[in-house]
Amino acid sequence: MTNTLLLTPYDLGTLRLPNRIVMAPMTRFRAAEDGTPLPVVAEYYAQRASAGLIITEGIWPSRTGQAGWRMPGLETPEHVRGWWAVTDAVHAAGGRIFAQLMHGGRQGHPLSRLTADIPAGPSPVPVPGPVHVRDGGKADPVSPRAMTREDIRQAVLDHVAAARNAIDAGFDGVELHGANSYLIHQFLADNTNLRDDEYGRRTIEDRIRFAVEVVTAVAEAIGPERTGLRLSPGNPQFGMEEADPGPVYRALVEALDGLGLAYLHLTDNDRYPALTDLRAYWHGALIANVGENREPTTKEEGEAVLETGRADLVSYGRAFIANPDLPRRFEQLAPLQTIDAANLYTHGGDGYTDYPRMDSRATPQDLVVTSQAG
Repeated sequence: MTNTLLLTPYDLGTLRLPNRIVMAPMTRFRAAEDGTPLPVVAEYYAQRASAGLIITEGIWPSRTGQAGWRMPGLETPEHVRGWWAVTDAVHAAGGRIFAQLMHGGRQGHPLSRLTADIPAGPSPVPVPGPVHVRDGGKADPVSPRAMTREDIRQAVLDHVAAARNAIDAGFDGVELHGANSYLIHQFLADNTNLRDDEYGRRTIEDRIRFAVEVVTAVAEAIGPERTGLRLSPGNPQFGMEEADPGPVYRALVEALDGLGLAYLHLTDNDRYPALTDLRAYWHGALIANVGENREPTTKEEGEAVLETGRADLVSYGRAFIANPDLPRRFEQLAPLQTIDAANLYTHGGDGYTDYPRMDSRATPQDLVVTSQAG
């Protein structure tokens, strides 16, 4: 056994977290075609309720922001009812759960959208191709439509409506996805925002304007203590380019610091040490993710982040997929199971809810050992 910083409680606003191990958001494609989470989703998240906090996979706030087929939504009464089953199961298991709102922006394809239309982003810059589309196929990317000012205003309203739906569905809060190439990130990055208006590239204030407006509007609608934000400065996924992330993200974090948000969720980058650079600009709770575009985070790496004061909590992604009882495994210094890669993005329980817990009847032969990776 071990009693380490990762396993110590933490007060996150009104939530008392039993540990500082956060389940990171991970797309798994377990939604019906209309975006309603399948019943198996409730079982999946409830199995992982021992996390200090669960952050769901990315959920589109409106169908205009749908990035992929069978990704879930939070737009309709059916979506709210589907997510209520999830939050009810997690709370019954003693957990806490935030919904991540993820507007795809330029991400998406007519073959993967309920609207069957061309997606819109800050500028008409397509993603690198080919792209995944409905039913496992691939297609050439489409050039997105440049958002009008009315599109931008509507996107803010859509985030607010989805955040309210999340609270109605029983979530403890929402995380706005400003990372990993999605809409908020597209406004922040060099190559996806070529606009020359007040949401464009003329000044840093213009470049961060959309992010500030979305976060502020959602915080005002549901309360800042129930609003978090994820950022990934310098993340090159899906062809994103940010030559000098520091000035943009310092200005953004400083602009949001006084709102009293639940947390800031930051991914680090080999070229730009976001945790080290931005920590001084953020005076609230900070969740670190140090495994993005790297090897899975180990228990020891998570401990080091907390010990050096770069963050208050650490999010783990891949480790939680195969280890629903990850905090206990860290506590017991137990081996971790490996991911069933063939079933990562299928639609049933295989490779999703069938990983045994330490207290199950699994034999040692059932546990495929890896390093203490997250």
